Parts: sequence; C-alpha cells; structure tokens
Amino acid sequence: MGDTSPSSDGTNIEGESPQVEPTVETDEATITDDAELERTIGLTGGLAIGIGTMIGAGIFVFPGLAAGNAGPAASLSFAIGAVVALLVALPASELATAMPKSGGGYYFISRGLGTLAGAVVGLSLWFGLVFATAFYLVGFGFYAVDTLAELGITVGNELVIPIAVLFGAGFTVLNVTGTENAAKLQNGIVALLLSILVVFLGYGGLDAAGIVGEPSAPEQFAPFGTMPILTTAALVFTSYLGFAQVATVAGEMKDPGRNLPLAMVGSVLIVGVLYVVTIFVATSALGSERLAGLGETAMVEVGRHYLGAAGAFAIVFGGLLATMSSANASILSTSRSIYAVSRDALLPKRASRINLRYGTPHVALGMAGGPILVLTATGQVELLAEVASFLHLIMYGLICVALIALRRNEPDWYDPDFRVPGYPIVPALGALASFALIGFMQPASQLIGVAIMIVTAGWYFYYARDVTLKGKL
Repeated sequence: MGDTSPSSDGTNIEGESPQVEPTVETDEATITDDAELERTIGLTGGLAIGIGTMIGAGIFVFPGLAAGNAGPAASLSFAIGAVVALLVALPASELATAMPKSGGGYYFISRGLGTLAGAVVGLSLWFGLVFATAFYLVGFGFYAVDTLAELGITVGNELVIPIAVLFGAGFTVLNVTGTENAAKLQNGIVALLLSILVVFLGYGGLDAAGIVGEPSAPEQFAPFGTMPILTTAALVFTSYLGFAQVATVAGEMKDPGRNLPLAMVGSVLIVGVLYVVTIFVATSALGSERLAGLGETAMVEVGRHYLGAAGAFAIVFGGLLATMSSANASILSTSRSIYAVSRDALLPKRASRINLRYGTPHVALGMAGGPILVLTATGQVELLAEVASFLHLIMYGLICVALIALRRNEPDWYDPDFRVPGYPIVPALGALASFALIGFMQPASQLIGVAIMIVTAGWYFYYARDVTLKGKL
C-alpha cells in the first residue's frame, strides 16, 4: 500500500489551482478522496476495452482508401502501424501502473515532462479526439446510406453528412444521460462485431488462399513503390488510437502489473492481425484499383463477392456498428480528457462540472460534441483521420520521452508494478517511430496539427503559466 501522488500547485488566470487527489493503492482497490475504485477488471475486460475502441471504423472505412494509395501492400501499412502502437503500449503500461489516473497519456506527460508539455498534449488530445470522432461519424453516414440501399431504399450520398451530424448529436446526448448506457451499448456492439468479422475473414481468407472457391489472380504487391506504404501507414494509424484507453482504467484492474501490459499489447496484436487479414481478403476479392473506386464502403462489395447479398448485408451492418462504436467511445474519451485538463486548472473549473442528475461531465461533453458536429459537416475523411493521427502520435512520442525522464530521475512516488523490457531502447524507438510517422502525412494535416499545438501552447501561457503539475523529479 502506498501514496502515488506527484505534486501540483500554482493558480491559473482565474485563481483556480489543480485539484490534488492523494491516491492509495491496495490489491483490492484504488482509494482517492472522491471514490474507491474496486479492482474488478481482469485481462479479458482490459482486452475488450482495447479491442472495442480500435476494431471500429478503420476496418470498414479504410480498405478502399488504403488499397487505392498502396495496393495490396496496404496490409504492410497496417502492420507498420501495429509495430508503432506496440512500441508505445509498453511504456504506457509502465506509466499507467505507476500513475493509475483517468487522463491517461495527458497525466503521464504533465507529471513527467511538466505543465507546458502536459497542456499542449492535453488540449491537443481534445482536438485529436474531436477529429477522430468526426472521421468515424462521416464513415457512419456512408454506411447508413449503404444500409438503406441494401434494404431497397435508394438515397443519394448528399444525405451522408446530415445523417452523420444527426447521430453525432444523438451519441453526445446518450453520453450525457450516463456512462452505463454508453458502456452497455459498447460491449454489445463489440461482441456482435467480432462475430461478424471472424466468420467473414475466416471464409474470405480460405477463398483468397484458393482452399475454397476459385483462386484469385495474383496482383503486384507494391505497385506504387515504397513511399505510399509509409504514407498509408500514417493515414491508417487512426485505427490504432484505442489501445491507450486501457491505461485509463489502471486503477480498476486486478493485478495491473501483469494484466495491464498484456491487455494493451494483446489488443494491438489482435486488432493488427485482423486489419492485415482484412486488406489481404479485400484485395484478393476485387483488386486494389476497384477497391479504390468504391471508396469508404468498399468492404460491402467485398462481402457481396464472397457471400452474396447476405455477405453484403453483414458487412453493411458490421460497418454501421463499427463506426457507431468508434464514435461513441471517442465522444466518451474526449469528454474525459477535457475533464482531466480542467481538474488541473488548465481550463476553467466549470468544464469539469458533473451533472447532478446523471453523474456525467455534461459541460465537457458539450465542449466535445459541438466541435465534433462542425468538423463532421466538412466530410473530409482522409484529412480528419490524419489530423487525429498527428495529434495522437505527438502524445505517444512524448509518453515514451516521459518514461525516459522519470526512469532517469526515479522520484520517490514513482513505483510502477510493471517495467518496460529492453529499456531504454524500446521507449526510444517508440518516440522515434511516432515522430517519424508524422513526416509521411500530407502537408495539410501537418499544418493543421502544428497550428493546433501552437494555439494550445498560447492558451497555456495566457491562462495557466503559473500552474505547476510536474512531479518532483
């Protein structure tokens, strides 16, 4: 049993100071002034959180776009994304067992690297999740229109954005009325989604390999060369944004020193394999040129190719569930990141107000939902996905740097249950890989990402420069 609380002091421009929560860890619970979190989540629960957040839109929205950019080698792009995610998952696991706080990556960076880095990451993460959610909602709009088409109701693509905006508002309201409702929806969706994918990829994989059906004509693996493989990896990295969500429940995990790293690494490996197999099955079915022409809902035609109308409907239904699941989980995460930053006085305290009727951070949810609906209305799928990846990759790189800083100084309060194997090589590679992937993005995404970071740094110097969050190193 021990107190695991790095220090916080100073005030923002409104005279508010960070809310410090002394935390006591036991084998049965994480105890703070506000609550006692029982350790009820095992390895299976941790894996469900990681897989559930990642398995969403990427598997249904990206194959057409990725195959158009890199051909069958897009499967390698997804594999590269998984390797980068793994290199970050291990340092994040160590930090989460040392600081089991809601706020995840933002909390680790602010306590390891100081308030400026924490403010830029915490506020940028808000925007990063907003861009990711808008991407998921636009994907949802495409699948909603395709679902209607499969049911014989033909409406044009001009309805994609209105549907996406309408459901974005609906998910925000759902999260305001209680996390329990949102969590129940999430668990049900994930179970159904995995069932659809296992059947579809199992049959599609056997068919693509020529074990059942006719073997498909081989296609050149990397028709466009090496560079598009890396630019596509940068685009599809949005698919791996969910593994760090496991860290936010570290205080509720049984045996976190074992289960947390296993859940984070395991969820990345499982999802990575599913993504790679999906691209293999999709390019074998239709060829990358045709997939590219079909765009965001190319997987529906892949389903039709293998299993006829039933296959098309299963994929349409799965895509609807996946984009819904990703959007719902991201709205929840966005509000929690705003809540964590507000409690540290980097945003006004009113942003962390809790709704007395529902027990949810309704102001933070409003601050998440509003910008999400505005960005969804743009409909810019690739740009939304890449800006989300950019801002998350900055955070992932800095998580690895924060681990190195904390290990070098080993403050009294730093006592993780799990330590990264291969230190310092693994966190150094994680930081380098995260920052390097940003270099392969389109210039517009890089410019928007840098602009957001400059604005967040400006906000910190204006609003909260006297706030100190860094643990005493």
